[in-house]
Amino acid sequence: ITEEPGLQAPLFLLFLIMYLTTTLGNLALIILIVLNSHLHTPMYFFLFNLSFIDLSYSSVITPKMLMNFLVKKNVISYTGCMTQLYFFCFFGISECYMLTAMAYDRYVAICNPLLYNIVMSPRVCFYLMLGSYFIGLSGAMIHTGCMLRLTFCDANTINHYFCDLLPLLQLSCTSTYVNEIELFVVVGKDIVVPTTIILTSYGFILCTIFQVKSTESKYKAFSTCSSHLLAVSLFFGSSAFMYLQPSSAGSMGKEKFSSLFYTIVVPMMNPLIYSLRNRD
Repeated sequence: ITEEPGLQAPLFLLFLIMYLTTTLGNLALIILIVLNSHLHTPMYFFLFNLSFIDLSYSSVITPKMLMNFLVKKNVISYTGCMTQLYFFCFFGISECYMLTAMAYDRYVAICNPLLYNIVMSPRVCFYLMLGSYFIGLSGAMIHTGCMLRLTFCDANTINHYFCDLLPLLQLSCTSTYVNEIELFVVVGKDIVVPTTIILTSYGFILCTIFQVKSTESKYKAFSTCSSHLLAVSLFFGSSAFMYLQPSSAGSMGKEKFSSLFYTIVVPMMNPLIYSLRNRD
């Protein structure tokens, strides 16, 4: 993140506190949802999976980054780097579609409340969860497979705090044209498709809310959706800034700052957003 010696210790403490908050917050949500039978509903089923993804997602990146603040020579093996890239892609893409499933859940709950238990049956919830993980798995295999076809024969210093797609492409001494096309198509699909579904869901939700006469009911509906909207905005906004722009645009410093949001800040914020704004 920085080569300034004076910033190493403060940044280590800052990110250590953030990681501990992420771990404790998501573990607390997971344990509460499992133990409390009142929380065995579709909304909390998806929240359980989101917390699991956030915990795993953060653990793929942050511990290694924290170690790099303490050691003088920051080294990761080729195998370790590709493994980190694979799991980063897997959990990142899975989170995109888990947030989409949560938007669909909110749409059904507000727009079709009488059919909610039928539409969001345990089987449907299971298939939505399975679909999110399957798309994450296939996306991670595509990204990692395309990266494995490249040859890294000269520079071996990754200008980033983890093995991300764009910094690794900069190290290749063979053509990355196919990888750049694949990156734009796959990442574009994983950002544009979920965003479109989420915005469409909230378009219908807003239409339904404005038709409700009771102020209390409107407030309840808005408060139910606001947590999810905030989480979606943070995650998709920072991801789109990082990946949906030409590789020459912007400096790596800005891209690192953007990466901090969706790899460290968002996994920490999600349990706070969903618990502090939630009576249950």
